[in-house]
Amino acid sequence: MQHESDFLVIGSGVAGLTFALKAAAHGTVTLLTKAEMGESNSRYAQGGIAAVWDPDDSHDEHADDTMIAGAGLCRREAVEFVVKNGPDRIQELIQRGVEFTRERDGDYDLTREGGHGRRRILHAKDMTGQEIIRALVAAVRADPRIELKEEVMAVDLITSGWLARRTQELPPTPDRVLGAYALDMKAGAVETYAARVVALCTGGAGKVYLYTSNPDIASGDGIAMAWRCGARIANMEFVQFHPTCLFHPHAKGFLISEALRGEGGILRNASGERFMERYDERLELAPRDIVARAIDAELKSGGEDSMFLDMTHLDPAFLVDHFPGIHARCMSYGIDMRVQPIPVVPAAHYFCGGAVTDLHGEASIHNLFVVGEASCTGLHGANRLASNSLLEGVVFADAAAEEAIGRLDATIEQLPDWDAGAAVGSDEAVVLKHTWDEIRQFMWNYVGIVRTNKRLRRARRRIQMTREEIEDYYWDFRISGDLVELRNLADVAAMVVKCALLRRESRGLHYTLDYPESDERQIRDTVISRWM
Repeated sequence: MQHESDFLVIGSGVAGLTFALKAAAHGTVTLLTKAEMGESNSRYAQGGIAAVWDPDDSHDEHADDTMIAGAGLCRREAVEFVVKNGPDRIQELIQRGVEFTRERDGDYDLTREGGHGRRRILHAKDMTGQEIIRALVAAVRADPRIELKEEVMAVDLITSGWLARRTQELPPTPDRVLGAYALDMKAGAVETYAARVVALCTGGAGKVYLYTSNPDIASGDGIAMAWRCGARIANMEFVQFHPTCLFHPHAKGFLISEALRGEGGILRNASGERFMERYDERLELAPRDIVARAIDAELKSGGEDSMFLDMTHLDPAFLVDHFPGIHARCMSYGIDMRVQPIPVVPAAHYFCGGAVTDLHGEASIHNLFVVGEASCTGLHGANRLASNSLLEGVVFADAAAEEAIGRLDATIEQLPDWDAGAAVGSDEAVVLKHTWDEIRQFMWNYVGIVRTNKRLRRARRRIQMTREEIEDYYWDFRISGDLVELRNLADVAAMVVKCALLRRESRGLHYTLDYPESDERQIRDTVISRWM
């Protein structure tokens, strides 16, 4: 069966929901999400969304802070585009019902995070993503022009080039996206979705690492699909490890927001020593890459299981009022941050790389728009500035929808049905779990916060063999959600390793002991594609 719409949106985080709402005013929208509506990395964003809101702040200052954090690889035009359009997009969120935290006088409460020279983070206590997603999901559900498909997982994009190669014809120029195959996980059937425009808004790939702040759905689906259809991918070596995730045997990837450090939190080692002064003059407010490497170094040199974030010198009532979600979660594990430090460790958090896009969010495949963490817009460079991610999502979703509206003259093609071939059902789910665990383990050990060429080459050999095994399994057995995610994770892992080996310097989030210094000759994006 072929489903048809003007706009096919894949993913229901802040980028996908915003794009869908904008596009729905001009055409029919089908929105696919592999879990329930709104389940995404966006939902778990705690700190907030950065924008120039205070009259004493300026676009130039926000842009400069972003450029500094990006370690020389940000595109200035992309940075200025996001910073200048940010306040208007946040105003639209407010109009859609997002309730940011206010001070007693009614003004919005602005916090400060690492790398920011001023207080410019709008937030909803410590549950900003949850509040934004709540308002956007309500708006999407209320819009009859948007057809929602929950528990439907995109498998692969369909392009004119793929169709030509399938029939052994010369691929057209330019290549154009035509739709996607997607697995209805309830029915177990793969169906065809045709559209004039496709928006990939699938988020990041934190689950490629053993320890991550991301939810289970963050398996790099959009990046992997874009790569498989030939789109240009860039800067996959720049994986941001959040410095402070809760260290507890039962706390699965719970983030301890950077806003705690912004309000005066102090990082200490097991001896109670404040160690950040040895690594950066900005102390706890240094950019995330510096703080994460500092914690990693302290863990390794001291042989400790965790470091500690100390909030005990701050007003207890202030902590509970400003960070109710974090306080409640810590208390559930017997940790009262009012009177005892919080044990923390770094964890994979955010991908600065992804499908290369222009300022309209369009990838190198015509009519394919990639928005949010799955994209590489040039905003983040080699390291994302805190709270710029939600901002990028809403700004580029608006720009992409505006551009996509002008593509409604594109034809909706009749596409071939999914061909399952001779695939049969599998009773070897244990194979998928074992391979999943293996990838995450060697990515953490060999391609983590600190890298070496030897470790990277070891990872490359492992991932090559693993991908071959997955491909054999993929074509022999009927697909499942777990198998699709595993295939995507393996592809993403290969991209990270390839880009890391190509960058022979240390810059931003990519730190290698073989090339510990930055090299000005390498101020360029690491661009790859399936055909390169």
